[in-house]
Formats: sequence, C-alpha cells, structure tokens
Amino acid sequence: MILADSFGRVATDLRVSLTDRCNLRCSYCMPPEGLDWLPAPEVLTGAEIVRLIRIGVSMLGIQEVRFTGGEPLLRKDLVQIVQRTAALQPRPEISLTTNGIGLARLAGALREAGVDRINVSLDTLRPEVFRKLSRRDRLPDVLEGLTAAAAAGLTPVKVNAVLMRGLNDGEAVPLLEYCLSRGYELRFIEQMPLDAQHGWKRAEMVTADEIFAALSAAFSLTPDDARARGSAPAETFLVDGGPARVGVIASVTRPFCGSCDRVRLTADGQVRNCLFARQESDLRTALRSGATDGDIAGRWQVAVAGKLPGHGIDDPSFLQPDRPMSAIGG
Repeated sequence: MILADSFGRVATDLRVSLTDRCNLRCSYCMPPEGLDWLPAPEVLTGAEIVRLIRIGVSMLGIQEVRFTGGEPLLRKDLVQIVQRTAALQPRPEISLTTNGIGLARLAGALREAGVDRINVSLDTLRPEVFRKLSRRDRLPDVLEGLTAAAAAGLTPVKVNAVLMRGLNDGEAVPLLEYCLSRGYELRFIEQMPLDAQHGWKRAEMVTADEIFAALSAAFSLTPDDARARGSAPAETFLVDGGPARVGVIASVTRPFCGSCDRVRLTADGQVRNCLFARQESDLRTALRSGATDGDIAGRWQVAVAGKLPGHGIDDPSFLQPDRPMSAIGG
C-alpha cells in the first residue's frame, strides 16, 4: 500500500502538526491578538498521533516525519512522541520545524529522543524588527536555540527566513552572512497566502528573483546539482564555490507541485494533501470510533488520491484555505 494520487505522485513525507498554538504572533501568520485555538478535546493525544504515524510508516510507505505546529515545542509530550516515533520499524527520518523559543532547553533531549534534523525560523537579526514582525521580544531566545541545536548535533541546522517588503527585505545578505559564519544552512521562503487575516497580496511579496538579485550582489551563487534536489522544495545554490549552500523555496513564483511528495496531518486529525487545500479528510473520527488500522489506512489512501495537480495560486479563481499556517503546519 502506498499514498499515491492520480498524477503519479507518491507521498512519503508526512508533516505532523502537534498543536495550532504559538508563542509568537508573526504578521504573515496571525493577527496581533492571536487566534481562537482548537479546543483541547479536538486535539489528538500523543497516543493517537503515534498510532497514525505508525500506520503511515508501517502500512503506507511514509519515510520521513516532520513535526510542526503552531509551535511544536509547546507540546508537553513532544519528547515522548519523538521517542515512540523513532522506535517504529522501519524507522523514519525525523525532523522538526520550530520558532526556536525554548529550543535551548530542549535541544539535547530532542536529539537523544531521535530528532535527526531541525529547522528554525529566523526572519531578522535586528531586535526592533523582530519585535515588530513577531510582536514579541524573543530574538535572543531564538539565537540561543540555534546555538544549542548545533551543539546537540541536530545538524545541519537549517534556518527558514521570510522576507517582507518594507520590513526585513534588506536583510538577505546579513542573514546569509550570519548563517555562513555559524555553519547553518539558510532557506529563504517566499511569503505564501496562508495568513489568518487573508491580507496577502502577490504584488507585495518579495520574490525569489529579488532574493537572488540581492544575494548575487554580495556572493557568487552557483546552481547546485539539480538531480540531487529530487522532491525537496528548496532550489539550492553553492555560495562562493561551496561547500556552503543557500536555498530559496519559491512556492509562489516557481511552484514544484509536480514533484511534491508531502502529506499533512493537522493537530485535530485531518489529512491535508496540500498546504493550500480547501478540503480535508477526517481521520480523528475513525480513530476514536474503533476503526482498524486497515480502515484508517484505506481512508488515508482515498484522501491522497484526490490531490489536485497544483496549488493554483496563479489561477484567478484561487482562494486561500480557511485555516492559517498555524493551524495547518508547515
């Protein structure tokens, strides 16, 4: 059994949102006052999450599990969930995406539990811009978290940055210089229409071409081996001949839907086969109604089979998904 769609793509990469809650209020994700969080009874328990991951790994060909949020470090049972995932056979590759707050305290435990790689969001190196963008004064915590992740062996430490026009769009070069000096791998991500306010406008987005132009003014960028990219979302470049690399995830201007191998599980047990999907498939009800592993696997296969050929952002009929990024999971 595999998770295949009608266009021949096979999902082997499972993104698991552990919570929709977050301790930042980044402007490209949610309003200053935050959002109405999922009621606790609707959120999957640790045991339910691990059961679904086990079904994905043992029955449906999932090879990589990435834990996301909201902010996954807010899950008190995170380490236990990672441990149980790492004990599965075959063991999946385990990664985690975080805003870095609390990572200084947890990095060692996460590595010991089984996390292989980590991605940390860092959009600016300027405290005043961080406060304006995230509405919190937590930049030192993020930087400490990055240091702790590298020390714990969660390497390569990858940094995710979103550039926003008029706010941090002049920081492409400083961010890359910072990451190069510390051995981190930087990934710029085009701002996507996933904000809760639905205020995203394509004309205001900092594009991949603009990012390349800014970086090329300070560094020599050489295209990396395209064959090594596979289904990875980032287009990567060697910096000044390598071995250091920088990547750009151009989900909007250079979509990579044709090679997508990802499927998503929300914190309340819904399958999403695209970040921008407007439909979900409920596994939680089956999970809590006595369904067998085979029943759940079958439902999951049906959910993925209906995946659309692309996200359709360029289509005039495109509508943002009702859920914002914090409730979907990256």
